[in-house]
Amino acid sequence: MPVLNVAFIGSEEFAKSLGKKGDVRDVESFVHKETKDDDAHILSFIRPLRHPERLRPLLSVLNVAKAGIVEITKVDAALGEILVAFGSAGIQHGHVIISPEEGGWVDSEQVKLILNQAKLDNWTIHDSKPDEHELRTSLFELMDLLSSEREIDESSPLVIPVDQHFNVKGVGLVAIGYVQSGTISKHDEIVVLPVKENGIARSLQVMDDDVNQSKTGDRVGVALRNLREEALHRGCILTHNDSEALEKHNNSSFCLTLAPFQKRKLEKGDVIHGAVDLQFIVGRIVSANENKLMVEWEQPLWIRKLDPEPLIIVQLDAGNMRIMGVADNLQQE
Repeated sequence: MPVLNVAFIGSEEFAKSLGKKGDVRDVESFVHKETKDDDAHILSFIRPLRHPERLRPLLSVLNVAKAGIVEITKVDAALGEILVAFGSAGIQHGHVIISPEEGGWVDSEQVKLILNQAKLDNWTIHDSKPDEHELRTSLFELMDLLSSEREIDESSPLVIPVDQHFNVKGVGLVAIGYVQSGTISKHDEIVVLPVKENGIARSLQVMDDDVNQSKTGDRVGVALRNLREEALHRGCILTHNDSEALEKHNNSSFCLTLAPFQKRKLEKGDVIHGAVDLQFIVGRIVSANENKLMVEWEQPLWIRKLDPEPLIIVQLDAGNMRIMGVADNLQQE
């Protein structure tokens, strides 16, 4: 049951035309399912809420997405931050749909320039809303194109960042999150980071169906046995207890690749956030030499050892452009 997670920025009405509305948190999801060769293929459109007031939901969506759709009603600072965030997350496949507000106008050449500056020059620009069927067909073709990448991810160590957890009568403790890499099967032994407490995957559920195994891209509910509820919180990570999939960073050094349009410079003593795999961790810069920074994290930051996702550096009080850039050459100190 392959899944393509698509970060969706646009109106709820447009999202509903692409998929059936599902759960709502600080993001909401819309799902479209088609059967091909006796197997369900799923497009999951994930729409962050309350941007630009809140940045974290946008970054959380970009942590799990492999493609993007951005509906542009006007060109402003919020749009610039959105496109820079997509570029910083390395989302190279996407569609920009120009849909100006009534009486308004959006210059497609200006949009193209911003996309190029945000390193999204491979994205497709639509001067008007495309047919929903054609747009979904294009995304299913992308799903096929990314199949080899998905197979590599599935063979990697298990990483499931948790964004919800609760107790269900008759089932017990359930953790919910997207499988970022690897696979999880019923009865697997798992460990919860950062507390390093072990549990057993009693059962699994994907798209409201009970399954024996869940793979990369799935949004999975894992019913856990032999685990305290206090071990779970938003941003904790499930992995196999013998995989050593993640590296713990109490302090990190890296070279900051500055985001497009970013004019601020980080200095010693500045407070930042690091965003990766649904984690949003506070840090303080303890040394700064040009773009070479060393950061002390308020709580451990967990980085995948194999093919890590970009660590996006954020400064929440940086005005209209809170994305500072991406941490390159990241090292545990």
